[in-house]
Amino acid sequence: MQQTKHYKSSVSARIIKIATLAVAMGMAMILIAVATGKGLQKDIKNKIAVFNGHLVVSPFENSESQISILPFLDTPELRSNIESETEVIHIQRVAIKAGLLKTDSSFEGVIFKGVDANYEWKNLNTFLVEGRFPNLGEKVSNEVVVSKFIAQRLSLEIGDDVSAYFQNSLDQKLPNIRKFKIVGFFLSGFPDFDQTFVLGDIKHVQRINKWKENQIGGYEIFLKDLDEVSKVGSTLYKKLPSDLDVIELTQQYATIFQWISLFDFNILIIITVMIIVGVINMSTALLVLILERSQMIGLLKTLGARNKLIQNIFLFNGIVIMSRGLLWGNLIGLLFYFGQHYGKWIRLDPETYYVNVAPVSLSILDFLVLNFGILSISSLLLWIPSMIISRLSPASVLRFR
Repeated sequence: MQQTKHYKSSVSARIIKIATLAVAMGMAMILIAVATGKGLQKDIKNKIAVFNGHLVVSPFENSESQISILPFLDTPELRSNIESETEVIHIQRVAIKAGLLKTDSSFEGVIFKGVDANYEWKNLNTFLVEGRFPNLGEKVSNEVVVSKFIAQRLSLEIGDDVSAYFQNSLDQKLPNIRKFKIVGFFLSGFPDFDQTFVLGDIKHVQRINKWKENQIGGYEIFLKDLDEVSKVGSTLYKKLPSDLDVIELTQQYATIFQWISLFDFNILIIITVMIIVGVINMSTALLVLILERSQMIGLLKTLGARNKLIQNIFLFNGIVIMSRGLLWGNLIGLLFYFGQHYGKWIRLDPETYYVNVAPVSLSILDFLVLNFGILSISSLLLWIPSMIISRLSPASVLRFR
């Protein structure tokens, strides 16, 4: 009993508690950084893809602008050529026109995105905050869905009519006027879309631009895997007619993708710093433990134990202590993950981060790799302080027994 009390009050016991706490906090911070970083990357990529597709096929003249300047023919052969790629899961026709929405008291510049009945409205389900999506068919539909941001700016409600003005050229004296009916509001948290986009029938753009029914501004192509964008984009570029360009999602929004790619570097910095802090604390604990047990080490050496065996004993103890810290760190990290995933208690400014709520994403593979990797690296680094055992002489440590 006295020995137990003596152990609990020893210097090494307090150092071990501090080291365990440092490892736990470090592991928790790593899990939180990875979960929030990957979650933010995934959410932003998905939002951009929902509104644009992973690839856009359009004439080269349209590549430099969001507006569909020139049309091209939508043919079954062209569609079949694109759909032959196994990664392609959906193609939808679009035509985009700049315009102006006007009410009795205000007006707002917008980008009218014309789509047809084949448009994947279900991709926007999570962004629909009120109303419904337009019903599109063979006849021209005047129904549109606008962002909540534009609706608030123009004081629009579901069911309201709003006038839209479009102009084809600078010398056009009178603009083309269309009257639309508001049937739904969306809110993506992405300012580039919420502040400008209106979605409606592609036939309006075709008629305003005096295009034929089979002339469109572009194809939006959705793939199974975002990581295959470059590969599929290069293949399609070679297969398609020479007057058509293939624009990757990462090219359209290069600045945003460069920004979110920095998250990987930030996560790497956090992991490195946390490993260094954890190893320093564990090394200190191990050194104190070795020095406190120096007489035992001397006795083991006297009995014929080799340095490597004694080192392994202390390393095993160090790994056990570190594993205890990792366990508590995992519990804290997973508590944060599930709390944020279901509770969504951390809010973000959408104008800065493009999302309203801090998203989290952590796969089982990520979790296992992080734990195994950190434990392996730390265990290897702990071998360095354990080498002091080879410098302890039995004669010097047993002299004061």
